[in-house]
Amino acid sequence: MKYLIVVPDGSADDPIESLGGRTPLEAAELPCIDWLAARGETGSCRTVPEGISPGSDCANLAVMGYDPRRYLTGRSPLEAGSIGIDMGDDDISFRVNLITIDPAGASEYEDYIVRDHSAGDITQEEAVELAKCMAEHFNEEGLTMYPGTGYRLCMLIKTSHPNGHTAYKCVPPHDILDRPAKEYLPAGDGSAKFVEMMRKSYDILKDHPVNKARIEKGLNPANSLWIWGQGTRPQLPDFREKYGAAGTVISAVDLIKGIGKFAGMEVPSVKGATGNIHTDFEAKVQTAIDAYEKGQDLVYMHIEGTDECSHLGELANKIRCAEYVDSRVVKPLYEYLKGTGEDFKILIIPDHRTPLRIRTHSSDPVPFVIYDSRRETEPDDSKQFNERAALAANNHYEDGFTLADHFFEK
Repeated sequence: MKYLIVVPDGSADDPIESLGGRTPLEAAELPCIDWLAARGETGSCRTVPEGISPGSDCANLAVMGYDPRRYLTGRSPLEAGSIGIDMGDDDISFRVNLITIDPAGASEYEDYIVRDHSAGDITQEEAVELAKCMAEHFNEEGLTMYPGTGYRLCMLIKTSHPNGHTAYKCVPPHDILDRPAKEYLPAGDGSAKFVEMMRKSYDILKDHPVNKARIEKGLNPANSLWIWGQGTRPQLPDFREKYGAAGTVISAVDLIKGIGKFAGMEVPSVKGATGNIHTDFEAKVQTAIDAYEKGQDLVYMHIEGTDECSHLGELANKIRCAEYVDSRVVKPLYEYLKGTGEDFKILIIPDHRTPLRIRTHSSDPVPFVIYDSRRETEPDDSKQFNERAALAANNHYEDGFTLADHFFEK
C-alpha cells in the first residue's frame, strides 16, 4: 500500500464578496481533486485545537497524527531541527523573520508599521548575507543566529530562566501586517533584550547594500528582524512505528522539514523549491516519485504557495496556486500511483485556513478528501474539495490528529 498526503497550506478560506460569495477553493478549477472527491470520502477537520494559536506548527503536527496539545513545544525548534541545529534540553530557539517595517514618519521604532512579513519574499542569497551581518552584530555568549530558508532565520539562546520559553510572549509578524509594532513587540520577563535587538537591527539593516539594491529595484527592503515562535526541543514518536509506513516529507519550509526529521522521516532537499507560487512543482513531484521508487510507503507533500498568497493579499494568485496543486501535483502523482498497479490512498487537506480578509491564519475547520483505490465509490459530483461541500458532507473530525488514524486505518 502506498500513501500520499498533499497539504496546500492555507488554501482554505472564507466566502469572498468579489467571488460572489464563493471561497478561492470554490472558484478554482480543480478537476483532478474533485474527481477524487466524487469517488472518495469528503468531510471537515479541525486541525487547530481550542486554545492553541493557529499556525502551521500545530496544524501540520495534527495532520501527521500528533496531538498538538501533547507534542507542540514551539515553532522554532522544529525549524532548528530541519537546518541541523543540535538543541540542548535547556536551549530555547526563536524564529526570526527578516521583515519590512515602515517608519511612516514616526520617530520611534515602536511606532513603525509592519508592512511585509517576508521582505518581499527576499531571495536565499540576500537573506544569507543579511543573516551573516546580524550574526556578527549580535555575537555574544549564549546566543547564536543561523540562516534558514529565505526570510526565515533561527536564533538559539542558552537560558536558565525558570519558566523557559513560556516566559516570553511573542507575536507572528504575518498576524499584524499594516499595524504599528508597539502593541506586538516581545513581552514577558527578559524580553526587553529582544526588543532592543529588533530596534538595533533596523539601524543596521536600513542602509545595508542588499537593501539599497532592493529599493533601487522597487522591492521591499529587509530592514528589521522580528523575533517570535520560541520553544524547546520536541520529542515525537517515530512515524514508522506509529503508522507502519516509511515516510518522506517534501517541503520548502524548514518548519515542515523539522517535523519530518523529528518524526524519523526522510527529508530530501528539492532544488527550485521556494515556498511560494513560483516553486518548482515538477521537481517536487519527481522527488516524490523517486521516494516511492526507493521503497518509501508515504509521501507528505507540503505546498506553501497558497498560504503565502493569502498573507500577501493576492486573491488571483491564491486561486492560481490551488489550480497548480491540482494540475501539477495531484494529477501527475495520482497517475503515477495508478500506474504502479499497487493499492494506494490519497489525502488532500489544508493544514489550516488563511482567510484573505485577515491575511493570517484562523482556527476554523478545513475540508479534506480521502481517495482509496480499493474502495472507489459511485461518482457523486456534489462531493468536492471546498469548505461548503465539506460542511455538507456531515463528516467531521473535531480532534484533527485522529484523521491520520482513520487514513492509515489504525
